[in-house]
Amino acid sequence: MRPEVALPVLLPLLSGAVSLLFWRSRPMQRFMAVAGNVALLLLALWLLLTVNREGYVTLQMGGWPAPFGITLIADMLSAVMVLLTGIIGLALAIYSLATTGPGHEKFGYYPLMHLLLAGVAGAFLTGDIFNLYVWFEVMLVASFALLILGGEKAQMEGAIKYVTLNLLASVIFLTAVGLLYGMVGTLNMADVAQRLAVAEHRGMVEVLAVMFMVAFGIKAAAFPLFFWLPASYHTPPVAVSALFAGLLTKVGVYSLFRVFTLMFDQTLGYTQDLLLWGAAFTMVTGVLGAAAQYEFRRILSFHIVSQIGYMILGLALFTPLAIAGGIFAVMHNIVVKTNLFLISGITRRLQGTYELKKMGGLYRTQPWLSLAFFLSAFSLAGIPPLSGFFAKFVILRAGIEAGAYGVSAVALAVSLLTLYSMVKIWNEAFWKSLPEDNRVPVEEVIVGDDGRMVPPSLWLMYLPVMILAMFALLIGLFAEPLMEVMLRIGDQLMHPEGYIEAVLGTAVGVEEVLIDADSGETAP
Repeated sequence: MRPEVALPVLLPLLSGAVSLLFWRSRPMQRFMAVAGNVALLLLALWLLLTVNREGYVTLQMGGWPAPFGITLIADMLSAVMVLLTGIIGLALAIYSLATTGPGHEKFGYYPLMHLLLAGVAGAFLTGDIFNLYVWFEVMLVASFALLILGGEKAQMEGAIKYVTLNLLASVIFLTAVGLLYGMVGTLNMADVAQRLAVAEHRGMVEVLAVMFMVAFGIKAAAFPLFFWLPASYHTPPVAVSALFAGLLTKVGVYSLFRVFTLMFDQTLGYTQDLLLWGAAFTMVTGVLGAAAQYEFRRILSFHIVSQIGYMILGLALFTPLAIAGGIFAVMHNIVVKTNLFLISGITRRLQGTYELKKMGGLYRTQPWLSLAFFLSAFSLAGIPPLSGFFAKFVILRAGIEAGAYGVSAVALAVSLLTLYSMVKIWNEAFWKSLPEDNRVPVEEVIVGDDGRMVPPSLWLMYLPVMILAMFALLIGLFAEPLMEVMLRIGDQLMHPEGYIEAVLGTAVGVEEVLIDADSGETAP
């Protein structure tokens, strides 16, 4: 038994169940939010240390051997993603203590947050393609409920676009899973990888690859079906926006990396051009959309789309260095993008608006917030020595080495336009003076000892922001050892034999699989 693989999934479910049991007790729900995520973070650290020592950790649910039962498996990629889930979950739990009112808590905010985290962890750890679909649906249900929490008109409009496009992705995903099962007779991803490698109908394999690419591309908010994200992510409470921005789209990116390095690596010659073009258009459309906005969270939402393009580009180039750079970009973006949304919530609490034209003066009144924004925003833009610089540098180097000069030039230009957006936020919200007609709503503030108007519980909002900003700086300062971890992840993904052996064991081979699939008749 390897409980460290299952516990990151089971613990959030248990925390959510306890929160539901105490739904009348606000203090108990808040305690479980923090305590549950502290425990999740500790379990994620345990899992990462175990995987770092052993390479792969597997658990066959119910004692059924693979490929007949459900497999949970953690490699370095899964373990790192679960650790990031724990970090973001704890940061959001602390932040939510200061930003989530009794009304939202009464209607299940904390249980839904735990359910969403369970879905994210389950998607990272499952070794079964159908169960990956199940965890996507768990995330969709929880995220839709969080998105409409409060029932405001803007939320409902954004939620309709969000759920419509994501349901379309789910339909495509489930259809692809059904066709895949009909073709190879298994849902275990390691077993699927073996069978697809010897499949006769190569055209059908390529069709399935494109279907999975479209489904996961929608989930990741890649071009062209990305517009659901900037239409919805700016509408819910800011803690929900930050949770979505940090984790949800990254599950789609993770799934692309997983299936195209494990199951469809042999089709990449056909799909590589689609991924390259998709990455380029995703970067460009996202950054141009951000450049046209003057609402804090809408700018950040468009930049989620833009940064997804860099991650997909790492996969499309399909070299060990590019894969490592793409995963580095995922890691850095989870931290930085979450923090920028949290910072936008603090500015909203301080100045009563997300509209940049109505903001100003934060550099003089909130120097620590200004520092946190500077570290996070300019990391997103790729300014050295912050984390984003190294992620983009590695991807650009891999692109040049692969001869993809056009898309590398696009990536560089998009980075400059990202810097433009971040400078725009800095100038409008932090540098210029506060407009005379801006007044913070009285009910949202108290007067501090120095006579200045200070929002209540502001330190609870500052604490996770400063910690995540420190992470953004440390990722850049310690980029070399972290890059070694990313290169190890890239090596595991580029050589999936270790993953297959960990799931199926050395005794299971392609010939045995073919005999079983043909009901006992030996295949040629």
